[in-house]
Amino acid sequence: MTIRVMLVDDQVLLRTGFRMVLAAQPDMEVVAEAGDGVEALEVLRSTKVDVILMDVRMPHLDGVETTRRICEGGQKEDAPKVLILTTFDLDEYAFSALKAGASGFMLKDVPPNELLAAIRAVESGDAVVAPSTTRRLLDRFTPMLPATGAEPSRPELERLTDREREVLLLVAQGLSNGEIAARLVLSEATVKTHVGRILTKLSLRDRVQAVVLAYETGLVRAGGTGGAGA
Repeated sequence: MTIRVMLVDDQVLLRTGFRMVLAAQPDMEVVAEAGDGVEALEVLRSTKVDVILMDVRMPHLDGVETTRRICEGGQKEDAPKVLILTTFDLDEYAFSALKAGASGFMLKDVPPNELLAAIRAVESGDAVVAPSTTRRLLDRFTPMLPATGAEPSRPELERLTDREREVLLLVAQGLSNGEIAARLVLSEATVKTHVGRILTKLSLRDRVQAVVLAYETGLVRAGGTGGAGA
């Protein structure tokens, strides 16, 4: 199956470079390009896209708001996945884009093989932000989140079983499925099943969104520690 990719960046040379890399792949095709968010939304009305490589700082409509508009409406099966490309690591724009529904973020100088792997991962439904990177990102920007009380404030968390809540806490602390399996003495397949159920119950797109939710609700505090009642 061919992955249909859209490039959204106001720098033509960057789009050209990415297009050349993707064009050499037998399983990828660049089906659309746009120089800003307004143009991207217009193009998406008539073009089927699987993965969007999205810049964040663009004129007219930035990548964060564009991502929000693309991802709003929940988990639509045919909704394109958004992979944010940033110039600077730990960019606050990237954090906002993750909250808006992006499936992950990478730096624009990412090696081609890593970019290609990320596109394939996002298309398959995975997040592409490494757990350690997610933790660093959130530890830095957690002070920007709304203050929470002593207990997690999201009623949806009550839908989770004790084991699912435990798994969510470890995901938010930056542990991989393998590390969680070792910590809880479970198989990696069982952990993957728990993560899938967590995402379904909380109506989340991927584990990146699960980490954001854990911080927003106070389930996890800055520094990767469990909050009160966790």
